[in-house]
This record gives sequence, structure tokens and C-alpha cells, in this order.
Amino acid sequence: MRGNAETHFMVAPGSLSAILDLMVSHPGEWTPIAGGTELMVAFASGRLSARKLVSLWGVPELRFIQATEQDFVIGAGTTFLDIRAHADVAAALPLLAKSAGWIGSIANQSRATLGGNLVNGSPAADSSPALLAYDAEIEIISQKGKRKVPYSEFHTGYKRNVLAADELLYAIHVPRRFSGHRQYLRKVGTRRAMAISKVAMAATALFDGSSVREIRVAAASLAAFPTRLFGVESVLQGKAITKATMLDARNALLAEAKPIDDIRSTSEYRIRVAANLLEELLLQFLKEESSR
Repeated sequence: MRGNAETHFMVAPGSLSAILDLMVSHPGEWTPIAGGTELMVAFASGRLSARKLVSLWGVPELRFIQATEQDFVIGAGTTFLDIRAHADVAAALPLLAKSAGWIGSIANQSRATLGGNLVNGSPAADSSPALLAYDAEIEIISQKGKRKVPYSEFHTGYKRNVLAADELLYAIHVPRRFSGHRQYLRKVGTRRAMAISKVAMAATALFDGSSVREIRVAAASLAAFPTRLFGVESVLQGKAITKATMLDARNALLAEAKPIDDIRSTSEYRIRVAANLLEELLLQFLKEESSR
């Protein structure tokens, strides 16, 4: 089945206030579309159930990168090419900059937006593990005002999130405070480029001597949505990285991960690979700390 343009309707108000007016006056009727790299694929195959679309593309209030002393504030309409081209982001948030290069081709990166990637809510979303490892916050906007939620609490299920019918994702706040942390990011896919991940993992860690003072581990494709591995973090918190703690962390991951079988991989493969990535990142952190 192919999409039929006559069965869909799209408007482009051109300003954030006009978009919010439309969404509050007809709650739940309008589906936002940003770069369209996901929704247009669904349309082309006849799978796009949304009939009324409101375009966010080109809205200047949503496309920006602001750097403060505390964090980076990245507008939801910012493209992955914008992120890759921002020297300060690359220096302060290398995991995010690297993951931005995973988003399909350069053509995809020039259209796909950070906000669209998050709201789409794919379990395999490329940018999500980095943002979770950086303890990002999501800023949400509606006519009633703005509110923030930790990104780790944004997804509520497969392709579901905390946005109300009249709300938009406005911006992503990413703290600067991770420059002194050990950092890790790895994606396993069918090929090096233009491939949806089978498993991806990101982590940041701060050490106090040989002990883990602070750690965040996040993964894609290990649950119904990108997720923090809080059980793994709890096992490692305050401990030195030894064979025993690495085994405990591996067992925690095996208990915590709930991947699915799909056309790209099996759940068993994903769990095995994720466990190996966890061991790899811990060994990398241990090597980096011991060489200080």
C-alpha cells in the first residue's frame, strides 16, 4: 500500500504561537511534523494514521543552540547537522556530537531534528543514549506555559511520552558538568553508516580514587524505549571496578534488559552484545583512570 496525499492535510502556521493556538483549540487533532524523516516514510508506505499535520519546519523559535555557563539549550527544531557543525557542542558534549553523525545520511541529518527524534520514541533512537548519559532535561511548552521533566522520565512506553495533546517539546537542556567525566558511546549495527542500531550504549562516570563516585549508563534497543540502566548504576555506585563488580553489573543488566525480537536482531543477541558493551566501557574507564 502507498500513501495517498488526498487523505492527509497539512498546515504551516510559521510561528510557535500560532502552532500552540491551533493545538489548544483542537486538542489531539493535529500531529506535529518537523523534518519529516520518520513521518514521511510512514506516509509513503501507507502507514501514516495521522490525517491532519501541523508543520514545525522553519519555525525560528524552535531552531537554536544556546550556550550558558551551566548547560546547552538546544531547540527541538535543531537539526543533527546543526549539532554536528557546532564547535562548542562537539567540545563539551562529544557523545551527542558523535551520535548526531549516526542519523542516516547527510541529507537525513539536514532535515531530522533532535526534538523529532525524541518524540518519535523509537527504542533504537540514536541520540537518546547520549542524552540520558548526560542527564538531559526536556522542556515542554503549551499556551499554559513551560515545564521541565528529566529525559529519563519522558518516555512512558513504546512510542509514548508525557506530552499532553496541546503540548510541544520545546528544548533539550544538557548540562556542561560532564567535561571531567569518563565518557563512552558505542553503536552496534549491520554496517558502519546508515543503519538502525541493534544495540547502542552510552555512559559517563566520575571516579573518586579507584571508586565510582557517579555513573550513568544508558542504552537503545534494550527496552520499549531508550532507557537508563538504573540497576546497573546502583551495583557500580561507590565501588571499585573489579572482576567481582563487573560480574555484578553484568548480572544486573541481564535482569534489567527487556529487548524484543524484530527483523534486525533477536533479544538474545541484543542482551549478549549489551553485556559485552558494558564490560568494554568499564574496562575502558578502568584503563583511563589507572593511566592518570
